[in-house]
Formats: sequence, C-alpha cells, structure tokens
Amino acid sequence: MIARSLRDHRRMLIWWTIGISAFIALYLNVYASVQQNPEVYGPAAAAKFPGPLRDLMGGMTDMVSGAGYLQTVVYQLFVPMLFIACATLLANRALAGPEETGTLELIVTLPVDRRRLVLDKLAALALSLLLVAAGTFVVAAGSSALVDTGVPLDRILAGHTGVLLLGLFFGTVALTVGAATGRRLVASAVVGVWVAAGYTVVTVGRSVEAIAWLKWVSPFHYYAEGRPIFEGLPVGDYLVLAGATAVLALTAVLAFDRRDVGV
Repeated sequence: MIARSLRDHRRMLIWWTIGISAFIALYLNVYASVQQNPEVYGPAAAAKFPGPLRDLMGGMTDMVSGAGYLQTVVYQLFVPMLFIACATLLANRALAGPEETGTLELIVTLPVDRRRLVLDKLAALALSLLLVAAGTFVVAAGSSALVDTGVPLDRILAGHTGVLLLGLFFGTVALTVGAATGRRLVASAVVGVWVAAGYTVVTVGRSVEAIAWLKWVSPFHYYAEGRPIFEGLPVGDYLVLAGATAVLALTAVLAFDRRDVGV
C-alpha cells in the first residue's frame, strides 16, 4: 500500500519539489543585491515598516546577513506554507478523496485491516514529504553556498527539518479530519483555519498580549521559536511537533476504524 501510494504520487512530488526548489533558488540568487544595499534592506530600513508587518515577517530585523535573509525570505513564511499546501493535498488524496469518489468503499471490503490502511497512508505521507524535503534541501544548501550566505550546513538542515515536521503535522491534521469525516473540503478548512490562526498568534501575538498565551497551541511556535537558522536544531521544540503528530496519527486510526465509510 505504501509503495503504491508513492507511485501514485510520484508526478505530484516531482512537480512540488521542482516548484519549491525554484522558489528557493530564485530568492537566494537575489541575496547578493540585498547584501550590497544595506541602506535599503538593513535593520534601519526594516525599522521603518509598521510593527504588525514586521511581526508577520518574523520580526524582519536584518535581511543583510545571510542568516537573517534565509530566515525572513525562505524559512519564515513562504517555504513552510508551500510544504503545508503540499502535505494537505497529499493527505486529502489518502482517504477523503477516494471516499468521495467511491473507490475507498471497495478497498475496505478487501481483506485489509482498517488500522493498517490508515497507518500505511500516514507512512506514505511521511515518506512523500521526506522526499520533497530532501530534494529542496539540496537546492537550499547549494544555492546558499553559491551566493555565500555564510550559514552553516547544519543550520540549513535544522531549518529544513522544521519545515518537514511542520508540513507533516498539518498533513496529519488533514488526514485525521478526512478519516473522521470523509470530506476533503472539511479537512482543508480545518488546516487553513489552524494555519492562519496559529501563524497570527506567534507573530502578531508578540505585541498583542491578549492572544500571546495562545502560542503554546500553535505549531508555528515549536517550528520557529528555537531559531534554527541562527542557533541550530531545537530538539525539544521539534520533539513536541513530532509527538503531537503521533497523537494525531493515533486519532486518525481510531476515527477511521470506528466510522462507516461512505455514510
């Protein structure tokens, strides 16, 4: 089941890898121009932007340094969101999509354990995202070296590991909702709301005390709070993300096992 899922997803994975890689390479190739214009992109210039806008971009304090540029342009918003979109689409093709088209009912009539089916789909999701992460990491590391950002390879790996874990978390959210409801739209809506709310809480929430405490339930807090591009692998935060994903996976197994497919 895992191998078949990977074969079914191969074209999608190739195009997502190419697309995300192209985005990373394009924006990193601009870094030389940014570095040569500190009066336009340096801390003094960034301070002119409204506070809420700087918060949404993760503080946006320094785009001239290699680490600051990588964090702001690559790892703060755009690449994580692309990974989440990819993960959500893959997750929706695992259970909810086949159920809506009527093909899942045939599969569950075969001598295949329901719990094993969900676990195989989760494993295929994880392996698919790992392949995309591996391909895009090579491009990120290579492009960073070519433009001489000065960011060590292990820091880029730490940032990319966080992107993978964040994408896997939200992909598992989509798969869990799909397992419980059988509806792709519902799964996508849950992911979309959680992403928007979670990102807002850990960015704008820095200056809005009323919502700041909600950061503890936001996956983005555990993704970015450890500042992997600057400080290396935040083991504790990433373990929280992985643990939450495991809990969601168990929920997906139980939800699908107890539900009448197609009803």
